[in-house]
Amino acid sequence: MSPEFNQLRIEQLQAAANAFGVLLTKRAPSRGWLKEIREALGRTERQQAARLGITGSTLHKSEQSEADERISLGQLRKLADGLDCELVYALVPRKPLPDVVLDRATQLAKEEVHGVAHTMGLEDQRPTDARIQKQVARRADDLLRGKWSDLWR
Repeated sequence: MSPEFNQLRIEQLQAAANAFGVLLTKRAPSRGWLKEIREALGRTERQQAARLGITGSTLHKSEQSEADERISLGQLRKLADGLDCELVYALVPRKPLPDVVLDRATQLAKEEVHGVAHTMGLEDQRPTDARIQKQVARRADDLLRGKWSDLWR
């Protein structure tokens, strides 16, 4: 992919993920959403299981699996449907995705440039710190203009 396409793609994905960022401070109820919503609606396990066409014990196990974070997304989606709910699924990056890519390019650039600078230092030809910083920035830019998959080698 071209660097421009990579940049556009990551910016669009970051914008989509930002919409879910407010949820990071929220936690699921300790007993799980399924049980909390079912009980808030005033439905018993037996009533909800009948709506779903499953046994009460299967519903109970599923609610427990959700609370224990062991439930599959497919199962959770089906059970959410039975509560007239939508399952919303997202991965929210801990830091902006463009920063992750830039940090990785900078890390690789530093490793390369500092390796060369060290060798030059052994020969009493070490460049100044300012020159090294410029070289790191230039090399990071070069890496970002290349294939991003190469950043993760």
